[in-house]
Order: sequence, then structure tokens, then C-alpha cells
Amino acid sequence: MENQQSNLRTNLRILLVIVSTLILIGLVFIYSSSSVFALEKFGLAHFFLKKQAFHLLIGIVAFFVFAAVPVSFWKRRAPWLFLASLAFSSLTFIPQLSMRIHGSSRWISLFGFSIQPSEVLKLFIFIYLGFFLEKKYTKIKSFIYGYLPFLVVLFLSFIILYKQPDFGSIITIFITSFIVFFIAGFKQSHLFITLLMALPLAGVAIFFVAYRLQRILIFLNPWADPQGRGYQIIQSLIAIGSGGIWGKGISFSKQKFFYLPMLHTDFIFSIIAEEVGFVGCSFIIMLYVLFCYFGLRIAMQLKSAFASYTTMGFIILISLQAVINLMVVSGLVPTKGLGLPFISYGGSALITKLCMMGLIANFVREQRKK
Repeated sequence: MENQQSNLRTNLRILLVIVSTLILIGLVFIYSSSSVFALEKFGLAHFFLKKQAFHLLIGIVAFFVFAAVPVSFWKRRAPWLFLASLAFSSLTFIPQLSMRIHGSSRWISLFGFSIQPSEVLKLFIFIYLGFFLEKKYTKIKSFIYGYLPFLVVLFLSFIILYKQPDFGSIITIFITSFIVFFIAGFKQSHLFITLLMALPLAGVAIFFVAYRLQRILIFLNPWADPQGRGYQIIQSLIAIGSGGIWGKGISFSKQKFFYLPMLHTDFIFSIIAEEVGFVGCSFIIMLYVLFCYFGLRIAMQLKSAFASYTTMGFIILISLQAVINLMVVSGLVPTKGLGLPFISYGGSALITKLCMMGLIANFVREQRKK
């Protein structure tokens, strides 16, 4: 038993070291990728680095809050916290609060800060999923009492996200929930029926919305519109390809000179590839693989069903988002509007992911105490 607890602590330490390394890499490349744009627009080369460092300080405080507040608090209030996050996400529909960026109303402005409520929703929906699976574990084979209630929860969340629109978050939440359901032991027939229903709905959402259909067509052939909708992915591929084995060196990117849009957010990995090449990219990909491995090891070692399934949801969600982002910048899937976890610029995403890590640390601490 003592060896198991020691092994659990070791896995947590490794996980936190990996997260810290990814965040430090992010700070370096947020500055490197955004310095030219920030200097031109704001007259301050480290504008985005300074803001991300501020977000990181808030995230560290949030990490310790989630690590210190008793797990029983999060478990008892999981349904209410989820409903609050759902209501918070609905604030994007209020014109006075909503901020429209790149054609989407995913952000709100509060007290001078821009916040992305969908990131908060991701945090609390998987805390609620852990609570739900622990409470309903004896009924998971039942469609009415075990499976349907959480489908309703997902459906309510997806309506809000679809209206923003935030199709990328819908995809990541759905796939993550589906994987956790499969591991938890829900009936495969129920999962299969859900897939059969989800695929046509996704097809309608894509093919009957003009800009999404255009994304698919551009993904299939970006060279059909190299100066228009295909421009971003072409510039991304140029950045990745020009990095070679070792890269051009940190801060020596040419694509950051106003060629590649969204270079410090969704497409930061393209600049990383250009500056540190195949070797540097392989190191970062390896960090994400290790993050997933050690995160899932912790999830499997936790004895509380609430802790185990919540941790599993967090780790799969973050890992899946990393995979999708890497595939987008490489031209393997259409653009989704998802950043690279812990690395891309974005305060809401960084803070909520550090909340997730804090709660995982809390789960490990509680099990050690018991």
C-alpha cells in the first residue's frame, strides 16, 4: 500500500513537471511569435508575454485553491457548479457583454477582462461527469436512469456552444465524454446509437452552414484559394516545412512577419516548428504523450470513482485538444479554433487547465491522507 501511494505521488510530480515545462515553452514562444505583431500594434514587443504571465499568476493561485479546498466541497456542489458554468456561458448571448472575435461570440468582457466561458464549462462539466458516474454507477447499464440524463446535460451544453459558435469545444467535449463512458462500462449498444445519431447531426451542422462547408473544401484543397481561405494553412505548412531538422533558431522565424495569422494562439506550433525544427517538435509531442500517460496512470490509481473519472476526463480532454491542434496546423483536419494546451496564448484556457491540475493534486493528497 505504501509503495502504491509513493508511486501515485511520483506520477503526480512527473505530471506537474511536464505541465510546468509546457507552460515555460509557451511563454518563450508566445514572446517569440508575437513580438513583431505586438510591437507594430501596441508599441510593446512583450505585450502578449506580459498578459500571459499575468494569466499564469492567476492560474497558479487557482491551482492552489483547487488543490486546497476539500474534495467533498467540489463533489457536493458539482451539479450547481455545472449549472453556474452553463449560465455563465449563456452570457455570450448578451450583446452588452459579448465580444465578437474572428466571427464568433465566444468571449465576454467583464471589468476590463476578456473571458472565454466555454473553458469554465469544460472544467465543471467533467467535475460533474465524475460526480454523475460515481452516483449512477450501479445504473449505468440503464438507458433511462444511467445514460439518458447525462446525454441531456451534454445536449444543453452543446446548444449554448453551437450558438456562439464553438464547434471545436463541442467536438472535444463529446469525444472525451464518449471515451470516458466507454471506459466506465456503459452499454456499447447505447454508445453506438449515440454515434449513429451524432454523425448525421454533425454533417448537417457542417454542410448546411456556409463557412464550415468552405472550411472542409479548403481543407481538401487549400491551393484552390491561396490568397483567401487557404492562405492560413498554406502559410502554416510553409512555416513547418522551412524549419527542417533543427529549425532556424528561436526568434528567427520569418512567418511571424505578418505572413501567418493567429500565430501566437491557434497556430503557435507552426512558429515553434519553424524555429526549433523536427527535433524541437518531437520533444513537445513527447511531452504531451507523457502527459497523457502519467495522467491516465493517476486516474487508474485513484480509488474514488469521482476522483478517477474526473481526472480521466481532464486528461483526455487536454490530450485530445493537443492532438486536434497539431493536426490542424499540419493540414490533417480542418481548422477548429482550438489552442495548444498550456502553450498557446489565452488566459481562460491556461487558468482553467491549471484548476484541473490543482484538483488532480487534491485527489492525490486526499487519497494519501486516507
